[in-house]
Formats: sequence, C-alpha cells, structure tokens
Amino acid sequence: MRLNKIPATVVTGFLGSGKTTLLASILRQVTGKRIAVIVNEFGEQDIDSSLLRGCALGCEEGGEDERPVEGEDGGFYENGIYELANGCICCTVEEEFLPVMKKLVARRDDIDHILIETSGLALPKPLVQAFNWPEVRQHCTVDAIITVVDGPAVAAGRYASDVDKVEAQRRADDSLDHDPSLRELLDDQLSAADLVLVSKTDLLEPADKARVEALVAQRVPESVKTLFIDQTLATDTTQLEALMGIGAASEENIDRIENHHDRHHAEGAHHDHAHDHFDSCVIRLGEVDGDALADRLQQLLKTHEIYRAKGFAAIPGKPMRRVIQAVGERLDGYFDRLWGQDEPRRTQLVIIGKALDSEALHAALASAEIATTT
Repeated sequence: MRLNKIPATVVTGFLGSGKTTLLASILRQVTGKRIAVIVNEFGEQDIDSSLLRGCALGCEEGGEDERPVEGEDGGFYENGIYELANGCICCTVEEEFLPVMKKLVARRDDIDHILIETSGLALPKPLVQAFNWPEVRQHCTVDAIITVVDGPAVAAGRYASDVDKVEAQRRADDSLDHDPSLRELLDDQLSAADLVLVSKTDLLEPADKARVEALVAQRVPESVKTLFIDQTLATDTTQLEALMGIGAASEENIDRIENHHDRHHAEGAHHDHAHDHFDSCVIRLGEVDGDALADRLQQLLKTHEIYRAKGFAAIPGKPMRRVIQAVGERLDGYFDRLWGQDEPRRTQLVIIGKALDSEALHAALASAEIATTT
C-alpha cells in the first residue's frame, strides 16, 4: 500500500523553448523510476511520433495497430496508452485531464512520478488547481512547476524562438478566451514557477544572459531559482534527477498567484477556471441514428454547461466507426476506421462539464438509439 503521494512535475514554456527535449532527456537518463507522461495535444512534438521514437530505451507501443484505446474509466484516448521499457506510461490528452488522472491514480502502485508537458500557450495555474480535486489530491501532489524559457528569444525581446509558429498555435487553440501578448503569457508562466530553466544559454553573450536574468528576476520571487542550461543537461543524470525531487507541493498555494489572465476576467465577463468543479460522465448506447444523435448533442451543448464531449458512434449500415468531438457549441464528426470483425458495435461518449446530470444526458441521447430486432 502506498502511503506517500505520487509527485508530479509540470513543465511549461513556449513552443520551441525545450520542454519536450527536457522530458525526453529525463526518460532516457533517469532509470529505475516508473514515470507516467501526460502531453497536451498542442505540444511542440507529438508524443507518440517524436518523443517515443527518440527514446533510447527502445520504447514499444501497446499494439501493432493504432486504433484508439478505451480506458477502464471510460476515457477515449486517440493516441493510446504506451508501455515503455522503463515502465513509463505515455498519454496524449486534450481537456480530458481528470479522466487521465483518475486512470493514473488507479495504477498508483505502478507509478513513481508523473511528468506533465503543457501546451506552449497553456497557463500552469488552472492545471495545478486540478490537483485539488478530491480524487486527485488524495494520491498526488505537484512536486514542482518548471517554466522553460528560450534564452536567446527572451534576450531579443521575441520571447518565443519562432513567433510565427506560436501565433499559428494560438489560432489553432480554441480554448483561448482572450488574446494576450507573448509578454503577458510569459509573465503568467513565470508567475507560477517553482523553478525557471533558461535554455540555449550556450548561444547567449554575457550581456544577453544578464538581460534575461534581470527580466526573470523581476517576475519571480527570490525563493524561485533560475538555472541557465545548455545541451549538456540532456546527459547529466544527477541534475535531471534533482529536477524531480523539489517537493514544492505547488497546489497548496496556487490560488494565491495573481496573473494577467485572471485580471482580464476580473475586469470583464465572469470566467470560472476552477477545475475542481468539473464533472465527467460516460454515455454508452447501442447503434444510433447519426443525424438524431448530432441533433440531440447539439441541443445539450446549448442548454448544459458542457466543456468537452468526445467519443464514437455506431451507425447502422455503416462499416466504419464515427468519431464525435465537441468543444463549446461546435460539433464535428468523421469516420475513422472499420469496425473489427468481433468488435461490439456500440456508441460511447465521454462528457466533461460543470454540474452535469448524467441521467438526464443519457436520457436525451438515448432517444437517438435505434432499437434492435431479434
């Protein structure tokens, strides 16, 4: 029986700052630990195509096909769950953070540490607040929030190594509810940091390094250390292991942090990022009328506080499974693959929102179900 909480390290920073490189280095060099890895889908590299292929441990994927895997908690993971040679579990997630954390909590006796790489535009505060969910805080704690800063980009006043790519990422991210500057985003990522890593320092002249050091010092308290790192960190096992034992318990003080994002909403419309109020439920049905299901779900998106709905549907007469995705009031669908010969044809949706009535949601969507004849 595990008495201690599983420590989680949250790594944040802009696209191109070096977050994924840091995670890959930890996976290669830190042996003897069973590490779970969660990577946001807007990350700079796709975890299953880049991080896993680059793992020096000879990572093996969970199966020969690439079909989505259904978790025991009803979660629907497009990129699957991967078992690595050193015991790592890698998941790619969007807004399904709570279902993924529940799955990891269920496997807590098999996990020594959790690494989380956020999107380049994500703020760590809402994510860390999620560790105060009762189901999570009982078993997990945030060991540290590490903010990775691109040294040359900050020294040049660009803040990101490739501003055009970051802007493209911003346009692709429907979850952004206002348009902060890169300076504001960097400020907010630094405001939550327990440790700041300035990358690519081998490319910095002494004056540039001093400029970056001064900028960071203005935004973090003296207790937050700043480390200037270069490519040698990738092979320095001692330093990499030290990054995973800070013991900050960041979730305990996360609500006290003030940032630009919170002020935007305090001055404008009410916007609640209190993730401890999120609910999730799983709706399971048989074959459904595709148009009717879309219509019922569209109505629910308008009348209920649903943040995310995702899953798949079995449509009579269609040999392929239909994927359903909804964010806000936008609903999309597409056929992704053939049903397996012995695979049950069924419909399943994971819904995440606030104050959800799972029975009412099930009843509304069940009206799209097609009765089977015997």
